[in-house]
Amino acid sequence: MAGARLKITMLTAIVALSAGAAQGADYPQPLPPPPQPIYVQPPQQEFTENWYLRGYVGVGMNASYNLDYIPGATTDFAFDHNSIADAYFIGAAVGYEWNNWLRFDVSGEYRAKSRVYAFGHYTTSCSSANGFCLDTYEGNLKSWVFLANAFVDLGTWNCFTPFVGAGIGGAYNTLTDFSDVNPSTGGFGFGRNPSEWHLAYALYAGVGYNISKTLKIDLTYRYLNYGSITDTIDCFSGCTHDSYKFDKLYSHDIMLGLRWTCCEVAPAPRYVYAPPPPPPPPPLQSKG
Repeated sequence: MAGARLKITMLTAIVALSAGAAQGADYPQPLPPPPQPIYVQPPQQEFTENWYLRGYVGVGMNASYNLDYIPGATTDFAFDHNSIADAYFIGAAVGYEWNNWLRFDVSGEYRAKSRVYAFGHYTTSCSSANGFCLDTYEGNLKSWVFLANAFVDLGTWNCFTPFVGAGIGGAYNTLTDFSDVNPSTGGFGFGRNPSEWHLAYALYAGVGYNISKTLKIDLTYRYLNYGSITDTIDCFSGCTHDSYKFDKLYSHDIMLGLRWTCCEVAPAPRYVYAPPPPPPPPPLQSKG
């Protein structure tokens, strides 16, 4: 009897284990581990869009100009000398950085008064004892200059960026306190304080230094041609109503400026997280 019971118990355990194994085979296998996160870099933007403000001061070394005599009554008058003093100027500009090497701006500046001086001689109609008359002229020239400029940055090394540029626009020239004095005869006369618009253009070469990401300092040489101005002398005694043209006015300018980038639109590209696609669900198995 005891042996029969032991056999029955063992058979019952074997059947139970077999049923459990068969039942466990009907469940899905464990899911595979999720894939690792993927980091991708967004495409770099070809252009950077930055507006900037520029302020500058400088000294203009005015070069010799053409002083033309427009005859009234005296026909043999000729200039022996003319000169113009240097002038300081101050200006500002609003610009746009098209990309990392090309930028544009519009500038306006005031050029302070510079003294003009000239003298010449004539013999016709001269009433002096020796038959030789001398006229001296002096006045003050000031200007407003407005330019549309384009600059090309030539690369950056250790925060230094050399550049070249060109500009075109207009100059509003004013000649004030222009006078004509004839010491030989005691004659004198005064100009009419004219103001005239003329074409202006400029060529630039300079270097910028990056103080920070948004602030730069510029040291620039500029050749500026700012047109001409014509005035007529109204005589009061012993002279004639002649006109004079200060032509081909130009200057060699040294400029010191600050350039502030105020509105950076395109930030530097950064790596961003891109979630992987979800894995497909495993197929279900039948329990039958």
